[in-house]
Amino acid sequence: MNLTISGHHVEVTPAIREYVHTKLERIRRHFDQVIDIAVILTVDKLREKEKRHKADINLHISGKDIHVESLAHDLYAAIDALVDKLDRQVIKHKDKIQDHQHDAIKHIPDPASP
Repeated sequence: MNLTISGHHVEVTPAIREYVHTKLERIRRHFDQVIDIAVILTVDKLREKEKRHKADINLHISGKDIHVESLAHDLYAAIDALVDKLDRQVIKHKDKIQDHQHDAIKHIPDPASP
């Protein structure tokens, strides 16, 4: 798994990098076929005292790319919301993959036979 964490108008400190890495362990626990993860952390100054923190993630897994973004007034809150959204989408994708396995017709019991 390749993990890329970058910042736009924000310096990615080792504490932030470790926080993102520990939060993404939850995703790997649910779905271990992750190929590539790209996280972009952004801070936008809207007015003098108002800041908006944005976290984007592009998750590349076999057969699908998942993009999630979240906004918050705190960078750690944005990361938490991002991982929650991503976790729901990964579980939904995993359920779709696993639902396609049906019993073969020859193994279904025939109700007409005694």
